[in-house]
Amino acid sequence: MIGKLNETEIQALLAQQVVGRIACYNDDFLFLVPVSYAYDNDKIYVRSLEGTKVNLMRNNPRVCFEVDDIADMANWRSVIAWGEFEELQAEERDKGLKILLQRHLPLSSSVTTHLGRTWPFSANETDQISGVVFRINLSKKTGLFERTSSNGAMLD
Repeated sequence: MIGKLNETEIQALLAQQVVGRIACYNDDFLFLVPVSYAYDNDKIYVRSLEGTKVNLMRNNPRVCFEVDDIADMANWRSVIAWGEFEELQAEERDKGLKILLQRHLPLSSSVTTHLGRTWPFSANETDQISGVVFRINLSKKTGLFERTSSNGAMLD
């Protein structure tokens, strides 16, 4: 069965995952890149180094965000969301980092999910975390899923 995720299911998928993809665009250049993120209250929080995606989003803040959960090719969930990039400064940056620090990471995680060289940081050491912290303020979300039984029959 292929179907649409409802708002509760969309929110849950965004909250459960830690890696998503940001698509950004400027001056006829389209860029799609995976990011480690945290979701909180219709906002995607990301800490990144300076680079192509940050520069593109500074010039054109409209972005698309995608996340999925794939059990296998016949059992998956996916969310696509649209919103605006907002670079965070001072107290908002600190708030964003605390949200990132509170997410539940898998037991085995990679350096891309870590916020610095001395992982894990405690929440009161956010001033030691370098890089750009931004959020995507989501304005629209949609989601799909597929569910198929182990014998290949689509589930209703």
